[in-house]
Amino acid sequence: METAIKETQFKFPDQIGFYKGKVRDVYIFEESLAVVATDRISAFDVVLPRAIPFKGQVLNQIAARFLQATADIVPNWVTSTPHPNVTIGKKCDPFKVEMVVRGYLAGHAAREYKAGKRILCGVPLPDGLKENDRLPQPIITPTTKASEGHDEDISKEDILAKGIVSEKDYEVLENYTFALFEKGTEMAKDKGLILVDTKYEFGKFGDEILLIDEIHTPDSSRYFYADKYEALQIEGLPQKQLSKEFVRQWLISNGFQGKEGQNVPVMPNEFVEEVSTRYIELYEKIIGEEFVKSGFEDLEGSIEKAILEKI
Repeated sequence: METAIKETQFKFPDQIGFYKGKVRDVYIFEESLAVVATDRISAFDVVLPRAIPFKGQVLNQIAARFLQATADIVPNWVTSTPHPNVTIGKKCDPFKVEMVVRGYLAGHAAREYKAGKRILCGVPLPDGLKENDRLPQPIITPTTKASEGHDEDISKEDILAKGIVSEKDYEVLENYTFALFEKGTEMAKDKGLILVDTKYEFGKFGDEILLIDEIHTPDSSRYFYADKYEALQIEGLPQKQLSKEFVRQWLISNGFQGKEGQNVPVMPNEFVEEVSTRYIELYEKIIGEEFVKSGFEDLEGSIEKAILEKI
């Protein structure tokens, strides 16, 4: 088995805090963050016991590529990516909403629509749509950014009424979201993919609004394969997706969906290797280049060294 980083526990000079997310370890400094994309993998809001070799590198490098490609239309938090698993950037004050943008009726939106809802987060939806149909135009369906538990749908009107985001700032978030989705859609099309839906997070650094976190990765976005899309829709068949859905399906087949009383199955070596291979394939399809494994003999030591040299 290849080396995988499940967690890091560094102590850096001038470090003032630490946050462990589902996938990322975040080292906090006075005006900057050093974010380590570990090889942890989560599903059904649960971090699974086994780490996946190269998963962190895959996500970090996809995000870095898209952040670089969109920096001319939306400023972002990144100042450097000194290591395949590390991003360093400005410490922003995050807005407490996630800007979810949808071009197709898929996932959560499709489930709500099937249940009879025709207004999603304050946005009206036309009658007569089937799951995975293209929407008349992209829509924004925001969610709250919960510190604990699940995020929840919220409308623009409620965001403004509750003072979560000012009207002036929300207008910027809307414009940035649509611009990013348009760019992401173009880049996906060039690779034979459809960017179905995704989410963006923003924060303020001083008075400037910046794009933060990762973008357009398979963990934060849904992609369809363009060449099969129309035929599958006509036949009423499920779309071929580029995502980690296959991991969820394996868990379901092994009796786990994140429900109370269920035990998380331990992935055998063969499946861990398969998941690693699939993530590398995701990278190569989305980026259009061969994935180069980092190859550090001491992966954890190389991460620590890269951060020390930049902070």
